[in-house]
Amino acid sequence: MKSIMIGILSQERIRARTLAIARGEYKPKPTEPKIWFTSMRSLAEVLSDENRALLKVIQESQPQSITSLAEMTGRKASNLSRTLKTMSNYGLVEMRRDKNQVRPVVKVTEFKILA
Repeated sequence: MKSIMIGILSQERIRARTLAIARGEYKPKPTEPKIWFTSMRSLAEVLSDENRALLKVIQESQPQSITSLAEMTGRKASNLSRTLKTMSNYGLVEMRRDKNQVRPVVKVTEFKILA
């Protein structure tokens, strides 16, 4: 199981931190969060009970497509696509192209939150 550190900062502080890194003024430590959210609410939306359960299904069943994942979970493929895109943007899942299909692969299974 891969673990990842998640941090919560205001949008302004995330931006200032990112710019300092880009300018070479700040080098993040390996122990610092890799994913940043602007609020507990936004974190809770992405890592809701339903979405954590979805990650578990993906990890355990390794679906070959979003369509097969939709069949396994009873969720609509369009809803899954939006959710998976958000999770992919945060680095929680990877969307791999295999032939004419896209299959989700879980990249992170444990979360440590620094607030």
